[in-house]
Order: sequence, then C-alpha cells, then structure tokens
Amino acid sequence: MKPNKCKAWIRAARPQTLAASVSPVLVACALAYRNNVFQWMPAVLCMAVAVLAQIAANFFNDYFDFKKGADTEERLGQQRAVASGWITPKTMLTGAFVTLSAASLCGFALLIYSDWWLIFVGLAIALCVPAYTAGPYPLAYHGLGDLAVLLFYGVIPVCFTYYIQAQEFAWTAGWLSVAMGLLSVNILLVNNVRDREQDAQAGKRTTVVMFGRRFGTTLYLINTLLAVACSWPVYLYRSRNIWFLFIFFLMIAWLAWQELSRQHGTALNHTLAITARNVLLYAFLLIYVLVF
Repeated sequence: MKPNKCKAWIRAARPQTLAASVSPVLVACALAYRNNVFQWMPAVLCMAVAVLAQIAANFFNDYFDFKKGADTEERLGQQRAVASGWITPKTMLTGAFVTLSAASLCGFALLIYSDWWLIFVGLAIALCVPAYTAGPYPLAYHGLGDLAVLLFYGVIPVCFTYYIQAQEFAWTAGWLSVAMGLLSVNILLVNNVRDREQDAQAGKRTTVVMFGRRFGTTLYLINTLLAVACSWPVYLYRSRNIWFLFIFFLMIAWLAWQELSRQHGTALNHTLAITARNVLLYAFLLIYVLVF
C-alpha cells in the first residue's frame, strides 16, 4: 500500500540507519564532557549537521540510484520512495537540496563558535553528500563507499565535533573516530553483501562486488575487532576494570556476524537493523565509560 506523503518522506530518510550519524557526535560530546569542554549549542548544531547531511545523502541516493537503474523491482532492501512511485524524481531531488541547505546553514552557524577555516570542512561535506552516488565519478559506484563512510561517519564527525567545543584536537578523539567509522562501515557492508548481484547488474562496483561476498563478511568481523582495539584510550579513563563491557559487545557483534555469514537476500534486512543498533549500542558503551 502506498504511504501518505509524510510517511513516504520519513521512509526515504531511512531513520533506521541514522545511528551512523548520531553515534559519532554523541561520543565526541561525551569526550568533551569528560574533559570539561562540553558546550551545548555547538553540540546541538553538530548533531543537526550530521543528521541532516545523512538524510540529504539518503535522498540523493534514492534519486540517483533510481536514475542509474540500481533500484529495481528485484530490490531486496527497504523500498525506495522514487523507485516505488511514492515521490517523483524531481521532488526527491528538490528535497535533497533543501535538506543539504539546512545542514549547511547549521554548519555556517558553527563558525560563530570556532575557526573560519572550518568552512572548508563544511564544503567537503556538502560536496561529498551528493557525490556518493552522483557526478562523473560516484564514490559508491567505484569501490570508495567504505572509505567515504569511514571518513564522514567516523573521523570527521568525532574529531570536529570535539574540536569545535575544545578548540583543539585530541588523540583520544582520533582513535574513537576510527572506531565509530569502522562500525558504520559495517552497515554499508551488510547492504552491499545483500545487494551484491543487483549492484553488479547495475554497474555499481562496491568492494563486495569487486572482491566477493567472503571479503564483505570477513571485513565486517575485522572492522568490529579493530573498532574495539581502537578504543583503547578509554581504558585509561576508568580506575576499575571495564573489559567485560567490551567483551559483551563483541559477543553481540559476533551473533550479527554469524547471521551475515549465513543468511542471504531479504533475511539480511534484520542483520542490517541489528548492525545499526550495534553502532548506537557501542556509542552508549563509550559514553558510559567516559561520563559515568
């Protein structure tokens, strides 16, 4: 059944994946709080930029994947708004630019609290949001999606959310940014493992298309282990042992990896959901260690 316009836009925003943008900002804010440099307004603006940029990226992906033939009736994942006829291509493209403009306005507001040169970081984000699936060299179609996710859902949001509040970079923020980015890459890997055959037919050369399903499932496990390893600085923030929390997370992530390795097709939509949940769960784990 065709949803109403409001529900169609909500589905197109893919709220179930927004943990990828929310989590790194939360972790950076927790670190800022721990170091007594937390500021409410910059934190809220950073969150707005991150979430709006991801929603804009989802809208652009919806539009350009439809135009490139990557979204068809054989799609295994969540229905796309344009391909399903819920929203016209022109309206979706307009919505993408409006959302990106809103993210940009929030980014400009952040200049009040920090250095002018951060405008170049904002420009990089604004350019890469549509470039993920658009332009002469779309990143997602040339095996660069994983790197883009690592940078824009890990390194950039954690490091710069912290910098804007503290007015300096921190090594701990750098390590945690990689950890969060690697876990967000896992969300993309589940998508790419599930859609490998359809992506290959559409000419979308993801790393899973290029190197195979086994590569994707193995990288998922490696990313999880590296994420926990990269979180080593937080061990120094607590006087008592906290290793059991990370072991607990690894056990949960192990179950998700087993499901990814065994399941196929639409069954992987559940794996996608729990992988996104695990990103948020790990963020809360780090917040607990840093704040409480």
